[in-house]
Amino acid sequence: MEKIIKGRAFVLGDNIDTDQIIPAEHLVYSLSDPEESKNYGRFALSGVPLAQSGLPGGGIPFVEEGQYQTKYQIIIGGSNFGCGSSREHAPFALQVAGAKAIIAESYARIFYRNCVDGGFVVPYETSQKLNDKIETGDELELDLNGNTLRNLTKNETYQLRPLGDILPIIEAGNIFEYARQNNMI
Repeated sequence: MEKIIKGRAFVLGDNIDTDQIIPAEHLVYSLSDPEESKNYGRFALSGVPLAQSGLPGGGIPFVEEGQYQTKYQIIIGGSNFGCGSSREHAPFALQVAGAKAIIAESYARIFYRNCVDGGFVVPYETSQKLNDKIETGDELELDLNGNTLRNLTKNETYQLRPLGDILPIIEAGNIFEYARQNNMI
């Protein structure tokens, strides 16, 4: 597991639900077939209205037409990220697309646990609103040891809430690997 995640920001607003993350009509693809599962990346965040996709200006798709991977590795959201249904397909789609972390003010708990338990993306929480300070395309550096996010474009640093007891699960890769490594199964 990388302790420093560097990448470009993709900024969204509040209440991004799982139908916006991966619309229901795209839940037909295999999660285990490597070629077919690329469709989850292709349609990741395709349910977000284009005007609200890639803030502050909007109009920026997370994944470009004809691609299945994004050029944005760190998603910046507002409050209540991942609300809606409890499908694990949502964080899986973000991972397939190439996202490595999400930083939001708050999460729907089931989405948060799906991120961690499946080892899909690192879900950080922040006590301050960042989706009005960071812009889509800003270069970011996320430090998992220091719980900080640096905006390299604007030379600003933000303190994040520590990952706490989920960090060992994230480092192991997913909850099952964590259980194996700790002789729990």
